[in-house]
Amino acid sequence: MKNTPSVEEHLEIYRKMLLVRHLEEGLGALHKEGRTRGPIHRCDGQEAVGVAATAVLEAGDKVATTHRGHAVYIGKGMNPYPVIAEIFGRATGACAGRAGHMLVADAEKGVIGGNAIVGAGIPAAAGMALSMQVLGQKNVAMCVFGDGAAQTGICHEAMNMAGLWKLPVVFVLEHNQFGLTVPSDVQSPVEDLSVRAAGYAMPAEIVDGNDAVAVYRAVSSMVDRARRGEGPGMVECKTYRLEGFSTSDMGGYQKPEDIARWKERDPLLVSRKALLSEVGETRLAEIEAAAKAEVDKAFATALSDPMPEFSIDENCNPYSEAL
Repeated sequence: MKNTPSVEEHLEIYRKMLLVRHLEEGLGALHKEGRTRGPIHRCDGQEAVGVAATAVLEAGDKVATTHRGHAVYIGKGMNPYPVIAEIFGRATGACAGRAGHMLVADAEKGVIGGNAIVGAGIPAAAGMALSMQVLGQKNVAMCVFGDGAAQTGICHEAMNMAGLWKLPVVFVLEHNQFGLTVPSDVQSPVEDLSVRAAGYAMPAEIVDGNDAVAVYRAVSSMVDRARRGEGPGMVECKTYRLEGFSTSDMGGYQKPEDIARWKERDPLLVSRKALLSEVGETRLAEIEAAAKAEVDKAFATALSDPMPEFSIDENCNPYSEAL
């Protein structure tokens, strides 16, 4: 089928999803030990969206994401180590310890950064797409955002301009059923938020967000048409947030039966089952063990790294020696 990842590409997607899952679980454990600062927004159960969507992008393409963006960071090519070091404020972090987990960026990888402001990555991606268009570049911008952000005014303003100017931007809606603690069915009068794309003259597709291959196929098609100069597109990925809004979430609003049902459709299980007949148990076990070891090493190294050293410039402004 057109735009379907090869077996090796799917294996790489699976490997990166494993990295993200171990990253999230490690952060959760360290938070319980009191070793993290501030809330951590985990994306357990949503890894297929961020990893598979960014897998179709080229090196010169750009992506903006949300406060729950770890899968996008790893998917676009960042390694776990600088991400973890950044989350723990170390000088060796991707942003020299100044960003925290919500704002990680790596310009060389095309990761413009997460965003603590709900919906703010959407106009940023539209702006990047406009610059690509003006400069005559054949690159594409992507934004990954949630169903809560889809209700913001800036989302519709950005999509309107993207449609009007035929910008090379792909809107990937990570519909995880909740905006903070509020179920999506009491936020919106329509179940499928991507129906709104028609109002901005852009095509849209709805996919199973826990199926990495389905996400890859749909996003790849939208990226291809955007790269050809045919304008923006939207992919709505239906998924579920298995953990709370953040590590500070008291919980109690998610139905146990819903969690159990979605765990049966865990994106890692979906991809593993599909790959098992292609490569066998031994190959998968090797990839799984290597991913766990890589993340474990990244945590151990990052946590032993130094904090940034700060100085005062001639205007009495603090700055980091690491920058």
